[in-house]
Amino acid sequence: MMSRQRSMETILVSEYVTIGELVRLTETRYSTLKFYTEEGFLPFLQEGSNLTRRYPREKTVERIAYIKGLREQKKTIPQIKEILQEKDKRVEDSL
Repeated sequence: MMSRQRSMETILVSEYVTIGELVRLTETRYSTLKFYTEEGFLPFLQEGSNLTRRYPREKTVERIAYIKGLREQKKTIPQIKEILQEKDKRVEDSL
């Protein structure tokens, strides 16, 4: 039986990845990534009726690393939410 899982080589060059692939890329638990998604920390696209969330790989991997850094600094989820909103606002303002 063939696994439908994409190879790491394929994932590393893909523009978009699934949450399962993000687990492998960032070594972060699925439940944690799901929580971050629900909190609005991780931007994603959702197309069609299959409802598979697709995350922009580079941006999301960077974002998860950034969040991990904030967690290591003992920041709370509400603090992280505020920091990310400020960061996103600065990016939008610079466009």
